[in-house]
Amino acid sequence: MAIDRRRDTAGGGAGRLPPAAEENGALPPGDAAASAPLGGRSGPGGGGDIQALPAPHAAGGPHPSLLLLDYDGSVLPFLGGLGGGYQKTLVLLTWIPALFIGFSQFSDSFLLDQPNFWCRGAGKGAEPAGVTAAGRWGGGDLANWTSPSTTPFPTAAWGTAGTLGNSSGADGDDAPPLPSPPDKGDNVSNCDCHEWDYGIRTGLVQNVVSKWDLVCDSAWRVHVAKFSLLVGLILGYLVTGCIADWFGRRPVLLLCVIFILIFGLTVALSVNVTMFSTLRFFEGFCLAGIILTLYAIRIELCPPGKRFMITMVASFVAMAGQFLMPGLAALCRDWQVLQALIVCPFLLMLLYWSIFPESLRWLMATQQFESAKKLILHFTQKNRMNPESDIKGVMPELEKELSRRPKKVCIVKVVGTRNLWKNIVVLCVNSLTGYGIHHCFARSMLGHEAKVPLLENFYADYYTAAGIALASCLAMCVVVRLLGRRGGLLLFMILTALASLLQLGLLNLIGKYSQHPDSELQLKLAVGMSDSVKDKFSITFSIVGMFASHAVGSLSVFFCAEITPTVIRCGGLGLVLASAGFGMLTAPIIELHNQKGYFLHHIIFACCTLICIICLLLLPESRDQNLPESIADGEHYTRQPLLPPRRGEQPLLLTNAELKDYSGLHDAATAGDGLPDGATANGGRPM
Repeated sequence: MAIDRRRDTAGGGAGRLPPAAEENGALPPGDAAASAPLGGRSGPGGGGDIQALPAPHAAGGPHPSLLLLDYDGSVLPFLGGLGGGYQKTLVLLTWIPALFIGFSQFSDSFLLDQPNFWCRGAGKGAEPAGVTAAGRWGGGDLANWTSPSTTPFPTAAWGTAGTLGNSSGADGDDAPPLPSPPDKGDNVSNCDCHEWDYGIRTGLVQNVVSKWDLVCDSAWRVHVAKFSLLVGLILGYLVTGCIADWFGRRPVLLLCVIFILIFGLTVALSVNVTMFSTLRFFEGFCLAGIILTLYAIRIELCPPGKRFMITMVASFVAMAGQFLMPGLAALCRDWQVLQALIVCPFLLMLLYWSIFPESLRWLMATQQFESAKKLILHFTQKNRMNPESDIKGVMPELEKELSRRPKKVCIVKVVGTRNLWKNIVVLCVNSLTGYGIHHCFARSMLGHEAKVPLLENFYADYYTAAGIALASCLAMCVVVRLLGRRGGLLLFMILTALASLLQLGLLNLIGKYSQHPDSELQLKLAVGMSDSVKDKFSITFSIVGMFASHAVGSLSVFFCAEITPTVIRCGGLGLVLASAGFGMLTAPIIELHNQKGYFLHHIIFACCTLICIICLLLLPESRDQNLPESIADGEHYTRQPLLPPRRGEQPLLLTNAELKDYSGLHDAATAGDGLPDGATANGGRPM
């Protein structure tokens, strides 16, 4: 055929595969003689993920030099990659705030913990109303009370406070009955009591619940305070992401630092729970901007082989904040002091105004070459670089483009793309499912507190969830290194789906087949054995599910940061992080409705995991690939098959160069191509 002849003319035989495409605007082979070959390294099986781009044409004039658009292949090596001392300093400056963010993420577990409480004057011997007495409460009573937040999400990039499992100890009329004073024999409800005594389990003498008596009929205000922070985070991700793509990462970061200091310190001065919830909304909004911009800057500073490692270090620093939080609470003793101590470290970030620069990658991608030139000279001065190290001629090319007008892009432009919007939507659904189903597994594990004495303790709950998250991140480091981003995300999603389906289906089968014994004694033994087996299986599946779903959420966010172009990276990250926030938002909403709809919640997310497994196959592999800079780069970031093609196997789809020159009818009419008489261009015969 004509296409085969063109391929043979270009140097490839009929049985040879087309050469691997250059990445993200790298110099075409014809220009490679003038400079070193550009483009990133290709990981195993990932050499052809980014197709060669056709020569771009701008509507308002000639396109900038391809050398300047290939940031990972030319600009970053010129600056020394991550080996430059100044770059290492900037990466360290993005790690330090992760500790402060970790404190803010898990503050709800302590500020809004539901303590044990009893009516004042009942005496010290009276049983607290919030105590989980296994011998007194039934299964239905236990379902209406849950321990404090035990499943916070420990990745700093996710930017949400731990809000799972933080139900009130006495929520309306469904709460367990309060004990009567010692002089009364009846066990009537004491929710009409006007003064309470509290037993706080988190190391604090007073928290928000005990400050404003948020129990019984006022318990719903606790859940409002929880999801006010989450709603602020969701809106913050969406708004600050768009602003950071238009005005830059640095101004958004510094403005959010200023306002989180204002709102965070004002939260500690709240005079009622309404003021507390309102200010927490704005605190979450500013916290989202800090998390988002630091995540994007961290990604944009690193060469392809270091991005995942640098991101995971930040996650471990945030986990250090999670592990240190109980000690900080015990040191402060009062919730107002704790809130102030959590926010005050952000004062150190005010120094970033003078020492932290704008993202050079974003300046180059948006064609702000005048500012980029000044920043490159600043980098070379800080690193004490020799100007002769510019062997590719980055600075001369930059001088030619100084008069070009900036070209900024908003995230709404992704609607007109063909592949990019699909990748972002798939990752949004993955993050929503991962974070949403995480609460289901945590709630299932907490449902066995009465039978697992270890889990009755607040600190045991807290550190169990933290340990699972830490193990999940450690496993991610190994799995992603072996299987890549897409393979690792697919593996963890399959584990999440299996844990969910087995927990929903297998446990019901165990209970069903244990109810057909031959005698009454066998019935009692079977029921006892089935309950024990179900509890063990349920706890095991819950731990596996929390482990895998945590990895799914973390990898979805990181994956989005890699495949979203630089010009809209913060906007894409904002969408995925906001989707994760919606998944977490289901937890306090269900608790607000006294756990009604929890089982349906689990079933819906279990079905979503199956959909996500199929959709993940549509994503490209980004391991060791250059970051896309423009929307055109992101649009050509295409999927690679999971299995490499066999030797000599022809590809099913044509490359862009072949598709551009292809005209079957023209080739058949002019060249004949050896077709028999009466045959059409596609090989068929007319009727």
